[in-house]
Amino acid sequence: MNYGTCFPRWRAGAPDWDAYVRTPFLRSLADGSLPRHAFLTYLAQDYVFLIHFARAWSLAVAKAGSLPEMRACSATVHALLETETRLHLDLCARAGITEAELTATVEAPQNLAYTRYVLEAGYSGDFLDLLAALAPCVLGYGEIGARLLSEGHDPAYAEWIETYGGTDYQALCHGTAALIDGAVASRLGPQAPALPRWHQLQDRFSTATRLEAAFWTLAG
Repeated sequence: MNYGTCFPRWRAGAPDWDAYVRTPFLRSLADGSLPRHAFLTYLAQDYVFLIHFARAWSLAVAKAGSLPEMRACSATVHALLETETRLHLDLCARAGITEAELTATVEAPQNLAYTRYVLEAGYSGDFLDLLAALAPCVLGYGEIGARLLSEGHDPAYAEWIETYGGTDYQALCHGTAALIDGAVASRLGPQAPALPRWHQLQDRFSTATRLEAAFWTLAG
């Protein structure tokens, strides 16, 4: 996907990227063969994940260095709280799962590992550390959604695919990529990929990608 300039470089340097965006879970979701209970388990865990992820993006608002950066981070918080969580609530409600039941979901170890890693990146690192840890989720789901939408998919999970492959989410991805590119350029300059700091950010991105890949396994 054409998401900025930093993302393709970090993506290429992440050994677990394909394990994340081309997992068997997604293949069976696209062809409609994914068991419903597995999808609902994923949705419940991801609902809890999204709450923590919104906290991390809210931390990015506080860590940002300018009003435009704050606005970009705030837009992602809004999308998480008003679009993605609503999708999960609606899909689960149709299966008889209430919001209270979703909120009471016990976090799987994979969920704990990923969300706490991202939050720790924000607490102990700077704005760039946090963005590098956040990027695989936002931009990876954009890549997944766009690919599955273009390749065709079974109606069983069409709403999920069309949300992440759709215009609104793709616009969010482009905005996130622009935010990352601008933040790196303003702090590290045009020679960023040659600096040791770049490799630290690559490590953040790669670790988050590995944890994202493991997240798919929690549905069994």
